[in-house]
Amino acid sequence: MLDVDKIRQDFPMIQHHSDLIYFDNAATSLKPQCVIDAVLDFYTNHTSNVHRGDYEIAAVNDRLYDGTRNSIAKLIHCDPKEVVYTHNVTQSMNQIVFGLSKGYLKKGDTVLLSKAEHASNLLPWYNLQKELGIRIEYIPTDAEACIHMDAFRKALHPGVKAVSVAQVTNVLGSVQPIKEMTAAAHQCGALMIVDGAQSVPHMPVDVKNLDIDFLGFSAHKMCGPSGVGILYGKYDLLVQMEPVFTGGDMNARFKSDGSVLYKEAPVKFEAGTPNIEGIIGTGAAAEYLLSIGMENIRTYEKELRAYFCEKMRALDNIILYNPDNEYGPIDFNAKGVFAQDAAGYLASQNIAVRSGNHCAKILHEIIGTDQSIRASLYFYNTKEEVDRFVEAAKNITLENAVGIFF
Repeated sequence: MLDVDKIRQDFPMIQHHSDLIYFDNAATSLKPQCVIDAVLDFYTNHTSNVHRGDYEIAAVNDRLYDGTRNSIAKLIHCDPKEVVYTHNVTQSMNQIVFGLSKGYLKKGDTVLLSKAEHASNLLPWYNLQKELGIRIEYIPTDAEACIHMDAFRKALHPGVKAVSVAQVTNVLGSVQPIKEMTAAAHQCGALMIVDGAQSVPHMPVDVKNLDIDFLGFSAHKMCGPSGVGILYGKYDLLVQMEPVFTGGDMNARFKSDGSVLYKEAPVKFEAGTPNIEGIIGTGAAAEYLLSIGMENIRTYEKELRAYFCEKMRALDNIILYNPDNEYGPIDFNAKGVFAQDAAGYLASQNIAVRSGNHCAKILHEIIGTDQSIRASLYFYNTKEEVDRFVEAAKNITLENAVGIFF
């Protein structure tokens, strides 16, 4: 069981904004004091570059910076040499797609996606469709964007070379059967690529047990700093993959004749000065989550979401798009009210949510609307906050929502 009252004391934002209900965690999470301290400690006590200095504070940073790989490896159950630092999940997914375009994928090969994907897991593939001539096909889903194995198996065929889906979708919180999908994809000869932006912060993720080939996620959604992403890849695949960016640190040597020797993975993907303080803070965030326990986080959030949906189902003015999904964000609209106006009314009640299409701009082909409100929870949210939210949601009417702007 989580001691949520105690956990909330770890977050300065909650202490400084005691009346704020922050239900926009799928966009970014709040940061605990230990993460803030790790970043401030870098700036105040041991600022230096990494992998370049032969002095004491540089050695401190090398240890902390490289040590974050060990913390991430514990979090997702992989080898530290399979952890690549990027700037966000978007860069991670672009690196995967770019890498596969150099020698693995060829014209006419098929990549399977779903229409519930975030732009980060669609647009890089669209570019490859245009530039390389791959084929994109969509895996059928149900009305709440869940993939079922019978439909997935029917979508597979000998031309499929890669499958790329979110483990938990960013709008509807659809939890996909990744382990079963991976086994079926591998049997077909296809790679399995997973967007873990909405899963790694909220549930146990074991990449070895899942047997996935690649995984991308962002630190800022898991209590870490902005500007840090993680790319996991099976090491033999990372060895074969070409980096998107080249420059300092990622090379072993180069000569005036143009020949270049890259360092081994994962460093060959990490050109230039990185977000050092952010990566150190990411290590602190991973250790913080591990200290709480990812299974504890999952259990608590699942219970809190069920409570939220039960309360929202009872409101006559609310349309819920994913009441039966057990996990992830709650997506809804108020009847007759434009989503942004409704979110503006909630903001007037000191409630933070997101409205719009949530970077999932073809999801409307599944749920029938391209504008909705997303309330997303984390382990520091409470039933008391849900109760306050529901009381406010009762009063979302066209008159109230529009009235706040005049």
